[in-house]
Formats: sequence, C-alpha cells, structure tokens
Amino acid sequence: MKKPFIPVFAISLLLTGIVRSQVTFLVTSLPANTPAQDNLYIAGDFTGWDPGSPAYAMQKNTDGNWFITLAEQAEGTGIRFKFTRGSWATVEKGPSGEEIADRRFTFGNGQTVEVTIHNWADGGSGNNSTAAPNVYIMDEDFFIPQLNRSRRIWIYLPPDYDTSGRNYPVLYMHDGQNLFDSNTSFSGEWQVDETLNAMAGEGIDVPVVVGIDNGGIYRIAEYTPWASQQYGGGDGEAYVRFIVETLKPYIDQNYRTLPGREHTGIMGSSLGGLISHYGALRYQQTFSKAGIFSPSYWFSDSVWSFIQNSPKQANMKFYQLCGTLEGENTVAHMLRMSDSLESAGFSQEEIFNKVVEGGQHNEALWRDNFREAILWLFGSAPASIPENVSLRKLILSPNPAREYFSILNQEPLNADSLIITDISGKVVKEMQFKTKGLYDIGSLKPGTYLIRMHSDGYLYEGKLIRGK
Repeated sequence: MKKPFIPVFAISLLLTGIVRSQVTFLVTSLPANTPAQDNLYIAGDFTGWDPGSPAYAMQKNTDGNWFITLAEQAEGTGIRFKFTRGSWATVEKGPSGEEIADRRFTFGNGQTVEVTIHNWADGGSGNNSTAAPNVYIMDEDFFIPQLNRSRRIWIYLPPDYDTSGRNYPVLYMHDGQNLFDSNTSFSGEWQVDETLNAMAGEGIDVPVVVGIDNGGIYRIAEYTPWASQQYGGGDGEAYVRFIVETLKPYIDQNYRTLPGREHTGIMGSSLGGLISHYGALRYQQTFSKAGIFSPSYWFSDSVWSFIQNSPKQANMKFYQLCGTLEGENTVAHMLRMSDSLESAGFSQEEIFNKVVEGGQHNEALWRDNFREAILWLFGSAPASIPENVSLRKLILSPNPAREYFSILNQEPLNADSLIITDISGKVVKEMQFKTKGLYDIGSLKPGTYLIRMHSDGYLYEGKLIRGK
C-alpha cells in the first residue's frame, strides 16, 4: 500500500498544534482630498502605535491601490490598528469627521481585507488651513520626558507681539488640534485665534496661547489623574508635570512671557476640563486661572476626595461652563464642584459658573463662551476679596433680568451708590443706592455682570445676568 506524502512543514504544524496565517489589507476607497505625494501607513499595537514606521509603510499595487501584507501570526491572534499618513495629526476619521474606534482583526485562513478610509484628521492636504497667520507650529515632535513620547505644540502670539516689546500672560490649552484650525479639528474648531485677534482689535490685552495636541490613543490616559476600571487612564499627573516642569520653562525661556502664577492659566474641555481642574489645584504655585469647560467629573469619584484634600493656597479664578444637554448629571456635578471649591477655602468671588440652556457637549458651546472666559480669567477683576474686607451676598431679583432689577436683602443697607462691572472688572455703570425700588439696566448689553456696594464695613456683591 502506497503511503501518502506529508510535507515536512505540515508535520511540524501537526506536532506543534500551531497554524499560522497572514493578512493583506487593501485600501479600495480613499478621501478625495488625500494628497497624492503622501504615503499611507498602518499603525497598531503590533507597531508600538508608531504612526509612521517605515517598516509598516504601505505600497501601491498595479491598480494604484494601497496595500500591506502583515507577517504571519498564529491563527486566533488579534490586533488593533488604524491607518495614517505618517502622524497622528493625519490619522483616519469617520464618515462625518468623527473619531473612530480602533480597527480590529483576528488572524485565520489567510485573506485579503478590503478597507475604506472615509476622512483624515487634518482634512487632507492641510493647505486650506483656517489658522490665523499669528498661529505657529512651535514643534511637531516636542518630547514629553515624563511619558516618553512626543507631541505637536501650537503657539498663538498676540497680533502686536513682534512690535510691542511687551511680555504677555500665557494660557495652556489641551486638544490643540481643535483650537485654531478646522482642518485638524475633530468636529469644528474653537476659533481661539479669531476670537483673540478680534479682542485685540478692540484694544483688549490677550494672552499667548500654547496648544498641546492630544495623544490620540493616549488622550484618556493623559487627561485623567486617576484610573477607571472601565476606561483605564491615570497618567494625568505625569502629563500636568510635563506642562509645569518641561513645557512652561521652555515657553518662558524662548518667548516674552509673564512667568508668574498670577499670569498663567490652564484651560480645556471634557476630559481636558477635568485635567485643567486637577492641574490648577495640584499646582497652585504655577496656575492662578482655570477654564473648566464641560468637565468630566463623572470619570472617577476620586475627584471629590481630591478636592477635599486640596485646600486653597493662593488666590485663584475658576471659570466653569456646561450645557443642559450634556448629560443628566453634568450640571449637578459642576455645581457640586462649585460648592466643594468653596469648602476648600475659595470664595464665591473666585468661582464663575455658567449653565447654558440647550448647550451641548461640543466645540460650538466652548467656542461661543471662550471670549467671556478670557475676559473673566485674564481681566482686571480681583481674584478674591482683600483680607481686611468681609464679603456678603446681594440678593438680586429677577435674575436673569431684562430691564430692571431690585435688591431683596432683608438686613438694612446703608450705601451711597452701587457699581456694575462686566466680568473683566471694568466699571460699566454707577448708580445711586435706593433703599427700595428698581435699578434700570436697559442700557447694558446682554451678558453677566457683578453688582457691588459697600455698607457698614461689608462689601456686598451679587452676579446678575442681563437677558436678551
């Protein structure tokens, strides 16, 4: 009887029990704005998440389609990956420009997988940048020694920076991709540069802004000081130390800045709001201002024990913002944090809370309120009441008000006048005090104002919203 021939490699597989296979990824559809000169790469857990490794550069076949064949792996091996044009700033995005989850593949029965790439993070070539001329890429790969990785850093310089000879306050912001340029943004930009340039044109002093790109797959980890069982994270302390110990000294050395804490702020949204809150409290010797937009206080209950153990060390300004359509607990969490900040020793004067009716968790909400936040954080309004003056609250009604408001305090008040300031601290109106009656605010523009008066050694203050 003739024995069947069994190849040596088959015998090896039978003996080891391991079957190996490979895969070819074939890109069959690309965004129309893909630059012809750019190369495509695959980046994944098997590349160390290097977005532009030469070893994982794709090639074109005879039909002009990009492809790559990965080395054989044992059947059942799973990988996670995305496609890029060489950097995380050019990673693929979803059909509407949204962030997408990592692609996944499990090896088995060698095959070819067809791929559709819908959009790029930078919108394609980047030649249609919406960034103003006074926005610069300070460094494409600024090293973060605390995390052993690199990141793109943007810098906005005020319009008169080259001619004034002055030194400027500095605001450090997260999610740099979304601040200045719609071509690099996730779903619309903040228009930080357009807003500040317009303010400068009105004669308002504006800060230098340093934008730090998020790290893509590292975003959750870097923007969270505490780990979550569900989402991971926990590298936030190292990320903030990078800003404090590495980036800020570099900025202060190479640009005309006002390096003191009283001139330094930190701002971000969502998880960026959470890490701004953490950074401002953890490093009060470095920051005196925090823009906390739509903060993700839900991420970890550790935020509440953190604030309990972070007493006031110096005067601060906290600008908190959220919308009513961001989630059922967002407003409640923000107001709870406001109370917690007061319990930590910060005065009402140092905390600005704004809830936007109908506001959603997006760049539109943050963009629309950025100007107000800058005015309040960097304006001339004091960060706290002088120690020798006691503060009491003015009870104002109605609030919001359209044409008139009245003071409802029950205790007798004895004052000659009251002043109304905008959120930057600029006096916009002075009125004679009335023991009873209405105060006319019909001439004021819609917005938020502070009403102040002195009575019997006390400073009385109340926040009033002038409605539309």
